[in-house]
Amino acid sequence: MKDVAGVDQDLTAFTKFIIRYITVNHRWNSPKFLFGESYGTTRSAGLSATLNEEGVQLNGIVLLSSILNYNARSAGLDNGYITDLPTFAAIAYYHNKIPNKPADILAFVEQARQFARGPYAEALYAGNSISDADADKIAEQMSALIGLSPKFIKEANLRISATRFRKELLRDQNKILGRYDGRFEGPDADAAGEFPGYDPSDTGISGAYIASFHEYLEKELKFVSPETYNNSGPGLNQNWTGSIAERAAAEALRAAGDALRRWRSRDTIRKNPHLKVFAANGIFDLATPFTATEWELAHMGTEAKMRGNVTWGYYPSGHMVYLNVEALKSFRQDLSKFYDSAK
Repeated sequence: MKDVAGVDQDLTAFTKFIIRYITVNHRWNSPKFLFGESYGTTRSAGLSATLNEEGVQLNGIVLLSSILNYNARSAGLDNGYITDLPTFAAIAYYHNKIPNKPADILAFVEQARQFARGPYAEALYAGNSISDADADKIAEQMSALIGLSPKFIKEANLRISATRFRKELLRDQNKILGRYDGRFEGPDADAAGEFPGYDPSDTGISGAYIASFHEYLEKELKFVSPETYNNSGPGLNQNWTGSIAERAAAEALRAAGDALRRWRSRDTIRKNPHLKVFAANGIFDLATPFTATEWELAHMGTEAKMRGNVTWGYYPSGHMVYLNVEALKSFRQDLSKFYDSAK
C-alpha cells in the first residue's frame, strides 16, 4: 500500500502503467487522452505533468466534476460562498423555491452568476464594514435567487454554506437535499437541526451502483472475492502522505498539470500548446460546484491565445452527470466532438 498510497506514489504508479501500456500495445503515436472525474481530476492534472516529463504528450484532458484547489474553502476565505451561489440558484429553481421563476434555468443561473461575481462579491469584500442598508439589500437579492429567507441569510452573515443550504431550503417540508445532486431530497430525523443527517443523493444511488459493480465483477470478469467492497474506501486517506488540502491542481494544469505546488516551474499547456481541456459540469452538483471550476481554470495564468484550449459543458444533472439519461446523451455527443477536435 505504501508504494501507491500517496500523491507522488500515485502519480508515479499511473505514469509507469500508462507508459507500459502504450509500449506493449505499440500506441506511442496514437492520440492520448486522460479522463478524470472528481478526485480523478486532481490526478489527471498531476499526470499531465509526470507524463510530459517522460515524453508522453497528451492530446486532451476531460475534467468531469472538478476539484482542483483544496485551499478554496479555507477558514477566512469568501471565494467558496461566491462560487456556490449559482449552484444554489439552480437547485432552488428546480425545487420551485423561486417566485415567478423564468422559463429558462440557464438564463436564471447566469443571472445568479453575474450577481455572485458583482454585488455579492463586493458585499463580502466589505466584511464587517458593510452597512445595514447594504446588507439588507444583498440579503433580499440573494433570497430571490436561492430561495432562503432574507432573515436567515442575514443571520448567517450573508455567507451560506452548502451544508446549511441543504438543510434549510426544504426545512418547511422537513426534507434535506443531496450533496452530490441537489435534486435528490429525503426526510431528516431532526427537523430542528442545523446540518443534514445524510446525503439523499448518495443513499439514492449506492445500492444500484454496488449491485451493478458486483454483477460486472462476477458475470463479466468472473472475479469473486470474499472481501467487502467499500464504495468510499474507508481508512484509505490516512495512508496518503502530505496534506491534499495544500495541493492546487488548477495551478498544476498551468504549471505542468502537477498537483504539487513545488512543481510550479513546469508548464504543460505552454510546453504543449496543442493540449485541449474539456471541463464538464452538473449544474445541481454541490460537491464540486461548476462556478468553482470556472474560477479555478480562469486563474491558471495561461496566455490569452491559449485560453481557447479550454472548452465547457453544462448538464442538467449532479456530480455524476451520466446518471441523468438525457445529460448522458448530451455529454457523449460533446465528448465525441472534443476528441475529434483534439486529435
